[in-house]
Formats: sequence, C-alpha cells, structure tokens
Amino acid sequence: MAASDWSTKDFYKVLGVKKDASQDEIKKAYRKLARDNHPDSNPGNKAAEDRFKGISEAYAVLSSKDKRKEYDDQRSMFGQFKGAAGGYGQPGPGGQPDFSDLFGGLFGGGGRGRGRGRQSAARKGDDLETEASITFQQAVDGATLPLRLTSDEPCPTCHGTGAKPGTTPKVCSKCQGSGSQTGTAGGLFAMTEPCDQCRGRGLVVEHSCDTCRGSGRAPSSRTLQVKVPAGVKDGQRIRIKGKGGKGEAGGPAGDLFLLVHVQAHKLFGRKGDNLTISVPVEFDEAALGAEIQVPTLDGPPVRIKIPAGTPNGRTFRATGKGGVKRAGGKGDLLVTVEVQVPATLSDEAKAAVEALRDSRGSTSPRDGLFEGAK
Repeated sequence: MAASDWSTKDFYKVLGVKKDASQDEIKKAYRKLARDNHPDSNPGNKAAEDRFKGISEAYAVLSSKDKRKEYDDQRSMFGQFKGAAGGYGQPGPGGQPDFSDLFGGLFGGGGRGRGRGRQSAARKGDDLETEASITFQQAVDGATLPLRLTSDEPCPTCHGTGAKPGTTPKVCSKCQGSGSQTGTAGGLFAMTEPCDQCRGRGLVVEHSCDTCRGSGRAPSSRTLQVKVPAGVKDGQRIRIKGKGGKGEAGGPAGDLFLLVHVQAHKLFGRKGDNLTISVPVEFDEAALGAEIQVPTLDGPPVRIKIPAGTPNGRTFRATGKGGVKRAGGKGDLLVTVEVQVPATLSDEAKAAVEALRDSRGSTSPRDGLFEGAK
C-alpha cells in the first residue's frame, strides 16, 4: 500500500492498540493476531487470510519508527485539511476524499517536473517480520527452514503501473505531468495544490489493472529457505538482509526479521556454547566414588568419574561434547550430579545407614551454623 493512501486506514485499530502504544505493545499485539489469523493455521479461511494481510500491512508501518511518524503526520494533516476550500479532498474510489498527492511530496510520492511526466522516487521495500519454532537440536546445530511470507508488493500483473496489461498510463493533459496546479484557499492566498484531473499523480490510468484495480500493489505469498545459524537462542531476532518486501521504482528490497522460538529439551539445557545436564547419582556412589555413563545430544554416551566424597550439585566437564561454536569446534557438556535420597529403605539398607550414623558419633555438619550466628 502506498504511503499516500495511509490516511484512509486506521492501523492502530487494526492491531487493537492505542495511538501512543509503545513498540513492544505493538509487537506483542501483532504476534498474537498474526498467530491467530495466519493462513497456515486457517486453511481455506478467506476472512482470516484477509485479516492477516491487513494485520501485516499495519505492522509494517507501525513497527518502523520513520514510517509510523509519516503515518501519524499524514493522518493528522488529513483531519486538518478535510473539507477545506481550494480543491483538497477530491473524491477517490468509493466516494472517499483522496489526499494522496497533497502529501505525496512528503511521503515518498516522488518529485514533480514541469512539462514532463513525474518520475516516482525509488523507495526501499517494507521490512517484514515473521516467527518460527525450532527444536533444541536445530538451535544447537543450525538449520535451514522454509518460511512462507505474505506481503504487499508491486502487482505482478501490471508490474506496479496500475494500468491494464497492454496499456500504459498517460501524462495528464491538464498539468502536463507536474501533478500540481495553482489554486486559492478560501480566496485568501494562492497556493499550489494537487491537479484535480490526475489527483496529483501526473499520470492518468485510463484502463485500470483488474488485479490491483489501479493501485499498483497486490498481496503476494512466497516461500523462502532461511538459514538459522548454530547457537541461536530462544527469543533471538535474526535479520536476513534483502529478503523483505520488494522496493518500488528500482529501490532495494527491505529486510526480513525472524523471531526464533526454541523448544525446550527434556534433558539438556544450554549455557553459552556449552550444553548442560543434571544426572542423578546414588548416595553410595557419591560417598564411595563411581564411574557413570552420561548421554550426549548427538553422539555416544560419555563416562564421567565421580570421586569419593562428591557433594550434591558438583559439576563435571566433558570436553568437546557441547554445542557448535560460531568460531569453529564444539563447546563442552557440563554434568551436574544430584545425589538421590531413597524414599524408603529395606531392612538391610536401614541397618547399614544406622551403622553409618553410629560411626559418626555426636558430630554434626550444622555445628558451624550456631557459631556463625553469634
């Protein structure tokens, strides 16, 4: 959607946020609405697909600081000039006032030449944002994901001209392509205003494109193969340069921002380039020492030697058994032991523990607590 048409849509209402909403509030509202209305979650639901397109369009504007300011300024000026004398607010499609070219110069509408057709200014495409959920293994090793994107791009039928294939827009005969004419505001002073024949565009489309109905823009869906680097974290936002919305008039494409959600693993955690795991050990193994086997994420188990007298919570390191490092190589596997206390004891085990207690005598590991309390 061209910036000149923003005045006819309330993007804040589309996302259900207030005009002074923070960027975090806007992002949170978009994510919820996008998940609820995404075409993949609503196959065959045309209404949900249309809502998703509107939500994406609104977020593309409000998520950008510069575009949001342009939008707010245009909406403010739209209200200020609505109904003003001097030719502003010429009827547009659907009988709504069209202020598109009153603000065209302000919002990237392109320069105007005198005695020649207007040349549209090159404009960078919209930045797009999407989300993906990946497994713990994919986050550790990296992965290539297929992503389906829906965005507003130059109409594929007319290639953005707005004219029906086989026809071309013509230079406006009234303003000679300048897009402007001289008028008066309330009879008080002369000022330049949009041409009332071409509505400031400098060009006239006699036969509108059936696909975009003359707007030059149309929703488009595409699938991209996006590489997620090894070591990506849950909640990380990845920028893929040049994979956003297509630019206009030769402008560069926008960027794609991918918000990654990493699924938790039932055994492993992460600490930087290292993987973590908690392993239960019996009391006698911790007290007397033992050698135990520990699973790894993507290879055979490793053997860890537990020395006699190992306390609960001690961490051991298995070198090179962790996640992939960006600089090459692999991190370590950090193994934390959890000493298990049996809930029930057999008569034989109970007698052995009682013998251990008797051999300890009257000493207690809590004796030092009372000394420190004083």
